[in-house]
Amino acid sequence: MSGDVTIKTIEDVIVLFSGDSGDGMQLAGNIFSTISATVGNSISTFPNYPADIRAPQGSLTGVSGFQVHIGADKVYTPGDQCDVLVAMNAAALKTQYSKAKPGATIIIDLDSFQKKDLEKAAFSTDDPLAEMGIDADRVIACHITQMVKSCLADTDMDMKAMLKCRNMFALGLVCWLYSRDISIAFNYLKEKFVRKPAIADANIKVIQAGYDYGHNTHSTATNVYRIESKTKAPGCYMDITGNKATAYGFIAAAEKAGLKLYLGSYPITPATDVLHELSKHKSLGVTTVQCEDEIAGCASSVGAAFGGALAVTSTSGPGICLKSEAMNLAVIMELPLVVLDVQRGGPATGLPTKSEQTDLLQVLFGRNGESPMPVIAALSPTDCFDAAYEACKMALEHMTPVVLLTDAYVANGSGAFKLPDLSKYPDIRPPYVPEELKGKWTPYMRNSDGVRYWAVPGREGFEHILGGLEKDNATGVISTNPENHELMTRLRQEKIDKIQVPDLTVAGDADDAELLIVGFGSTFGHLRAAMHALQAAGKKVAHAQFKYINPLPKNTAEVLRKYTKVVVAEQNMGQLAAFLRMKVDGFVPYQFNQVKGQPFVVNELVAAFNDIINK
Repeated sequence: MSGDVTIKTIEDVIVLFSGDSGDGMQLAGNIFSTISATVGNSISTFPNYPADIRAPQGSLTGVSGFQVHIGADKVYTPGDQCDVLVAMNAAALKTQYSKAKPGATIIIDLDSFQKKDLEKAAFSTDDPLAEMGIDADRVIACHITQMVKSCLADTDMDMKAMLKCRNMFALGLVCWLYSRDISIAFNYLKEKFVRKPAIADANIKVIQAGYDYGHNTHSTATNVYRIESKTKAPGCYMDITGNKATAYGFIAAAEKAGLKLYLGSYPITPATDVLHELSKHKSLGVTTVQCEDEIAGCASSVGAAFGGALAVTSTSGPGICLKSEAMNLAVIMELPLVVLDVQRGGPATGLPTKSEQTDLLQVLFGRNGESPMPVIAALSPTDCFDAAYEACKMALEHMTPVVLLTDAYVANGSGAFKLPDLSKYPDIRPPYVPEELKGKWTPYMRNSDGVRYWAVPGREGFEHILGGLEKDNATGVISTNPENHELMTRLRQEKIDKIQVPDLTVAGDADDAELLIVGFGSTFGHLRAAMHALQAAGKKVAHAQFKYINPLPKNTAEVLRKYTKVVVAEQNMGQLAAFLRMKVDGFVPYQFNQVKGQPFVVNELVAAFNDIINK
């Protein structure tokens, strides 16, 4: 291409950065997302990395990817296939090319396509493009490694450190291709490496080199593009992951409630980032304890709740198994506790870095005895903030443990997050025992909503003991009386049943849909996108997504019975569908179930839902 480059305005683009786990694809994708969110674009991301600590360099099993979907208008998913594939080595091209659209632009580092690289990637010829049927005219083949070495030759960096900057060259080239403001990337790197300015300067220099390479050579088979923001309200935006948004939601709730925040946790993929983030905020009254195991993490949080803190414990599915006894202790003691479950592939160790929705029945019923517990499921990375805030409010105001479900997809994914105005969030008012009950109060006295009063230790005249043995409702002493046990069991259930949650809303063709699509939690974006695709094809379709699962919205039965055909789509073998059948008499839905450790593919959803409509 020669002469001036045409800049074409487009609605959206999907970019997939891929390479070895050590090639920094997650960082490159995060920076590209941050640039786009900062200028007001809607974004949705999907980091996809292997469970290996470090797979052999250049191997097919060691490929790490980061897919980002950028839109002028609202985007709901990271996309099914990408418009641009960055493949930093032969293995990345081999494993990720199936995720590229026909005609997608492919960017490769020729220096990582040598004979030994092709052999590791199981290519049988020395021409991988021809072998895979890729049109060379749409490939930007650069000697990225050589250019990075040349760019940094005048620095004191050793060869290993230089090679770690290759991802920034690819980022600079993609930023040029999509008219991104690289000064935002510069500021990001200066902040990230504030204590290592030489590293920041080197990466900035390489980004500029990648950008200049695109600008000066125009070596692309396509135009240069611009994506203008259409829908963003004025405000300050940031690119935020679900785990970070969850951590911020906990901090905001503690601030609103006027309480210290305590997190008792044990590292586990993919929940550990919440522990890492909260540990940075001691100045905001946050205490984090990395305990010796999952049991201690939850038990310490139960103790913190008894002591008057906003208590949280974080884990993934295997940790929920271990925490269940301490969670049950919080149920019978009626203490406020938030249990964060960042779901991953199971059972057992399963797929530690992949995503599923397979813990739903575990958090609803996976404890001994009648132990009702509210369950909230976050809908997106940015919704994790509100979901965390709401879980804390529910726990504190109703004196109960609450489970917050996210999963690896929303926890590691990110979106454009408008910084919230906390003054507009609802107050959080724990049911502290009134002073006028001094001398008359017993541990299980309740307010008009059936919620046990909270007596924080240290208040004279309100000394008490709680524990795992059943207590007498009137006196608070240990009781094995059968009538009392049934009374306490019913009181604990009724307290949960009385919690007010928002009605279930229906989007799309709510009045005359041929099919209602139902899901919960993180599948929101994919199911909403599938609804829009079906509507564009002339179908009458509606969509309802459950965020509040226990208690269910009061209008659940009314909504589900309104439609002739309802499909429940979830990333498990049918757990929500089973729960809804239990709660709604006569409800028999169609089901769409996948357990692949990967997000839904919108095109597959559309095809499956079309088949149901046409039956």
